[in-house]
Amino acid sequence: MRETVTISIPEEIKKQLDKITVQEGTTRSSIIRESLRDYLFIRQFRALRKKMIEKSPRVYTDQDIFSNEDSL
Repeated sequence: MRETVTISIPEEIKKQLDKITVQEGTTRSSIIRESLRDYLFIRQFRALRKKMIEKSPRVYTDQDIFSNEDSL
């Protein structure tokens, strides 16, 4: 089931959003839905990572992971 949510955004963001819709051949709603899904996923990921860090004897940062993949 879908519901409508009304939001307000600054004019500059709307201009950028409209430009992207033309470039990608999609709709504002589609981009906003995808952005919200990404945000919610990242938020859940951070919450899970926080729980794991509390239980881990060694804390790895994102920089540790991406700069030293071979040494882990």
